[in-house]
Amino acid sequence: MNSFKKIIRSQLMRCRMLLFYVLNKGKFKRLEIKSLIMHPLRIEGPEYISLLSGAVIQDHAFLYAEKIDEHEPELIIGRGSVLGNYNHIAAVRRVVFGDNVLTSDRVYISDNLHGFENINVPVMHQPLQFKAEVSIGDGSWIGENVSIIGARIGKNCVIGANAVVTADIPDYSVAVGIPATVIKKYNLQNRMWVKTGR
Repeated sequence: MNSFKKIIRSQLMRCRMLLFYVLNKGKFKRLEIKSLIMHPLRIEGPEYISLLSGAVIQDHAFLYAEKIDEHEPELIIGRGSVLGNYNHIAAVRRVVFGDNVLTSDRVYISDNLHGFENINVPVMHQPLQFKAEVSIGDGSWIGENVSIIGARIGKNCVIGANAVVTADIPDYSVAVGIPATVIKKYNLQNRMWVKTGR
């Protein structure tokens, strides 16, 4: 009986993906078949957003891509990547997820910040400022409540829950904390995870 339920669920998911593709293929910069945004909270700038094959974004995501200067923004979700519920992704220049990236719920990823230089103007009324391009390497996992702002995450990394990442994390690393620091790295010669100095 369980296998029958799995088959039905799988067929329903395929139907949903096909329907999503048919209804939205002209709205996004690039929309490959088998990609799906379940029940988005908000999507701004779909003409700058690409969802590659098998990319799935769970419920209540807020995807935001806005042109704030001469650069055309890019937000790319790689093949087979799965983004959790309540993810908030913002790009004014470039935010790229590699293939098979997994994010937990309530993850915030942005390549920009609100300006706050003018103390006579509320922060919410000051312009967005590009910080740095964001990339999440193939096969990485981003834990619950993580914030990544203007930083690159390498391949097959683990970013622990509640971490705030503002500096680049190298390939094959485990990073935790505020600000996030690397606590383990994979040693390719010894073929094992090794603790760092922390």
